[in-house]
Amino acid sequence: MDSQLESCPSIPAITHGNRRYHHIADSSRCQQNGHRDVRSERYDMAEHGEWNRKGASLSDATAKKEYGVDRDFIAQGIQAGKLEYQQGNIWGNPYLKILRRQLELYIAEEFGADHLSDRKRQTELRKIKREMSTLKKRMKELETQRTALEKKKP
Repeated sequence: MDSQLESCPSIPAITHGNRRYHHIADSSRCQQNGHRDVRSERYDMAEHGEWNRKGASLSDATAKKEYGVDRDFIAQGIQAGKLEYQQGNIWGNPYLKILRRQLELYIAEEFGADHLSDRKRQTELRKIKREMSTLKKRMKELETQRTALEKKKP
């Protein structure tokens, strides 16, 4: 997958089906590799079912689109113990699945809350513009249909 992720022996993988779950399990190995002990910080860890909630997780590609962070930034967060992730692949293309809540906390910590709120605002604005464009196209189609029906009056 990613050489930075594979090289750290303190990130064990638990395979379930075609997904690989990663977390830091042994604090002594973790500290030897320069990671912090995350077992004591349970509030940061994923809650039961969080991976399955709609919108709670996102791929590394979506993270790049929405937050402007690249795969290396995500890998650094994983190695620092701030992000949990799952590996997956679609049609042979590997990707990382991460939790949105943890990514937002990590971005705010690294770049500041202003950067995070600015990226979220830009993403929301992009979605609104896309929806407005779709609605304008649909309005034109409906107006064309209306004029065609009005012309056919007896």
